[in-house]
Amino acid sequence: MIRDVLTELMLIPGLSGHEGRVAKAIAAHLDRLGLAYRSDRLGNLMTTIPGDPALPPVMVFTHMDQLGFVVRKVEASGLIRLERLGGVPERALPAQAVLLCTETADIPGVIANKSHHATGPEEKYKVLPYVELYVDAGFGSAEAAHAAGIRIGTPVTYLPRVLPLQGSRLAGTSVDDRAGCAVLLALAATRRGREGPTLHLVWSVQEEFNLRGVLPAATVLQPDIALQIDLLLACDTPDMATRGEVTLGGGPGISLYSFHGRGTLNGVIPHPALVRLAEDAAGTGGLPLQRSAHTGALTDLSYIQFMGPEGVACLDVGFPMRYSHSALEVVDTNDLDGLARLLDLMLDGIDANLNLTRSP
Repeated sequence: MIRDVLTELMLIPGLSGHEGRVAKAIAAHLDRLGLAYRSDRLGNLMTTIPGDPALPPVMVFTHMDQLGFVVRKVEASGLIRLERLGGVPERALPAQAVLLCTETADIPGVIANKSHHATGPEEKYKVLPYVELYVDAGFGSAEAAHAAGIRIGTPVTYLPRVLPLQGSRLAGTSVDDRAGCAVLLALAATRRGREGPTLHLVWSVQEEFNLRGVLPAATVLQPDIALQIDLLLACDTPDMATRGEVTLGGGPGISLYSFHGRGTLNGVIPHPALVRLAEDAAGTGGLPLQRSAHTGALTDLSYIQFMGPEGVACLDVGFPMRYSHSALEVVDTNDLDGLARLLDLMLDGIDANLNLTRSP
């Protein structure tokens, strides 16, 4: 199920602030599960599975949006200039296929790459800033682009693709975090009608933009515990070998430390009771549990932890992924199956003995 749902969701464009089509697809799955849902003014999609009021309420969430671009300018020639939205790697942009999402149609285009035969020696190893790049969608004039619905602010994503690789591995667009969306749907299917804590499941917005889109949902739901699903950087390729021990296909994992370190002084040091909860759940289920500690990445959980008069106990849980923020990211769907199982066991482990206090 997770692999099929992931494939479906990766083929739907959903730039930050434009997540409606992804939300509609997820809502259709919730309809089939018989779960009521609601949305807020930002577009966060929420469903609640009521539970024991004596237990701490839990919010498990993941983001629907993806990074990309918005149209900045349409040249008189019909070529299109872009503004970057989110952590798009400029060195990987030339020659990428993109999708311009107008109100009425999705229009393919390509980010131009200067003809090799005209590229001088001094240019061959230079990374062009995104402001110098442009999209060729085949328009011969600005008037033709405007007639097709291209406007300043039109959302642009990588061209959605899914490439089945060997075994249980997939390459695709927006694995981050459509994989989390698929895992959360699997958890919804597993937990409906089950006993345990009150469970709020949230598919959030604008994570790739400013990491704060989920805050209205958390404000309304007031969880005591928040578990966030996102990628863990796989470190089993030559370029990542010194960054950690997380391996693709090695099973689900948890983050023991995250810190952005590039102007945003935020991150998550997880609540120790939730670390133990994850470790115990993995032991109960015979699951591997990978551990990550990383500077240079941030999730929207960073802001959830400071909410409410006592704060929220937080833990990032995740799946290994290669090639983050590129047009084709790589995941092993067995890791996603394991993550759904881990979360289910963690929720089973929340009982009256779980102590969230941090007193001496």
